[in-house]
Amino acid sequence: MKEKTKIGIIICDRYRTCAGGKCFRALQNREGAFDIYKEDEDVELVGYTNCGGCPGGNIEYAPEEMKKNGAEVIHLATGFVVGYPPCPYIDHFQKFIKEKYGMKVVIGTHPIPEKYRITHSKLGTWDTPEWEVFIQPTMADEKIRLDYD
Repeated sequence: MKEKTKIGIIICDRYRTCAGGKCFRALQNREGAFDIYKEDEDVELVGYTNCGGCPGGNIEYAPEEMKKNGAEVIHLATGFVVGYPPCPYIDHFQKFIKEKYGMKVVIGTHPIPEKYRITHSKLGTWDTPEWEVFIQPTMADEKIRLDYD
């Protein structure tokens, strides 16, 4: 029997009405931050919610619910890094979830759309060592970034 990896996705509250299309497509195609899962690996989404708005009140509770549903990994959606301004709490979220719930936390879901990469490059938003690490899992090649525009 194939092992199943159960994941949860937390999105930025400013995108609370997002239906998740890019995230789900990227999960299906193993693109962006989902490329860490093998194509034949069974991955099940067991939770999808928003952070609760700044400063992320739902971060304290949502991972617990997802863990009860079997989640081993929490993905903080790409919206946390591509929104403007990018989430100032993302590092805190990552550390808190890992420490409190003992879960792996991945920053990102779908690949960064090219239009966002261009804007943030011009603004210098991600020009720090910390942000270079945060965007790395979702910085696909240009063709894929264009596919997510």
